Amino acid sequence: MSRSDPASTPVQPVEVRLWDPLLRGFHWCLATLVVTNLFLGHFGPAVMTLHFWVGYGIIALLAFRLVWGFVGPAEARFSNFLRGPGAVTRYASHMFRREPSYWPGHNPMGALSVIAMLALLAAQVSTGLISDPEDYINVGPLAGEVASATSRKAVGWHHLGGTLILILVILHIGIVLFYRFWKREDLIMPMITGRKDVIRRG
Repeated sequence: MSRSDPASTPVQPVEVRLWDPLLRGFHWCLATLVVTNLFLGHFGPAVMTLHFWVGYGIIALLAFRLVWGFVGPAEARFSNFLRGPGAVTRYASHMFRREPSYWPGHNPMGALSVIAMLALLAAQVSTGLISDPEDYINVGPLAGEVASATSRKAVGWHHLGGTLILILVILHIGIVLFYRFWKREDLIMPMITGRKDVIRRG
């Protein structure tokens, strides 16, 4: 095979505009509100008014992401980045290579983390809305719409959800650092500028 043969020439990454401004804004706003509410939930005042209002903001962002996952740009759509078990397995098999992935969007494993975080946040705000800690102050606005036994149990579910979300946040930060220092791929700047080096895959 000659050097001039296109098949022998490594495919070079190209910089493309990947993440649209609304998706980038969603990402940073959601990160800020989630971390804020994790902090308020553990160290906030006894009256959780601010915690509730931040939660309403998270609900609005989740509603936006759900809509944007169907009508937004291609890279933001669920149909674009959700892959089957085979794609996840293939990606995982070379994930630890010390080289950038140049993946055009959410890679198959990253897509699972996106869905896991969105689903967990949806469950978390749902339990918050119906929780009744029996302190006559921090009662969820929809607690009266469910059975009292359910609203009491929702308090425990909400605390468990907060712990799981904290774990996912730590894992997310860990993966970003893994890509930055092991795979030499910066995932932060593309979520700021919207531009990323990618290799288009057929």
